[in-house]
Amino acid sequence: MSIKIALRALTVLLVLCGAALAVLVFRPGRREPVPPPEAVSTTPAQILGQFIALDPKLPAPALAFTTRAGDAKSLADFQGQLVLVNLWATWCAPCIEEMPALDRLQAKLGRDLVILAISEDRNGNAAVGPFLAQHSIKNLAIELDPKSAALDAFHLQGLPASFLIGGDGMIIGRLDGAAKWDEEPMLSIVQRYIATK
Repeated sequence: MSIKIALRALTVLLVLCGAALAVLVFRPGRREPVPPPEAVSTTPAQILGQFIALDPKLPAPALAFTTRAGDAKSLADFQGQLVLVNLWATWCAPCIEEMPALDRLQAKLGRDLVILAISEDRNGNAAVGPFLAQHSIKNLAIELDPKSAALDAFHLQGLPASFLIGGDGMIIGRLDGAAKWDEEPMLSIVQRYIATK
């Protein structure tokens, strides 16, 4: 009888130790994140659809990525331009829904807005190439970030996520989740920032 009790106690102890170890191993490291929308001071006029205007604005991280051709690029390469950074992946269902809208937005706005759709797929262009062909994405600058440096730089846990960055390198606003970028109210929001750049 006492052996059964001892075995049960040992089993419970092992399960608890395993759970504690799992928490320690899979817990994200301490980060200084870009503040979540609820932590940023906003007024009702700043909350436009799903887009959250940041006040105060924050500096964009020093982010490096590669083109599909393998050329090194960074956010600094786009200084002086209005940039919409969209972090996405081919396995992310909301990203798949959002990508055609971003493609249409880029077609509508042309050079007034640079959209950097940065793929977080670990297989890089091997995953992205077939996806773009399947979904007829033709207007976007698709960039690659197979090591997820962008997720770390923006301190994100999920996809998709978008950041509107002004020509001064400051984050104007953010949007967590997918949006219909080529429709109202998102189209008017982007056009308003284009008009004031």
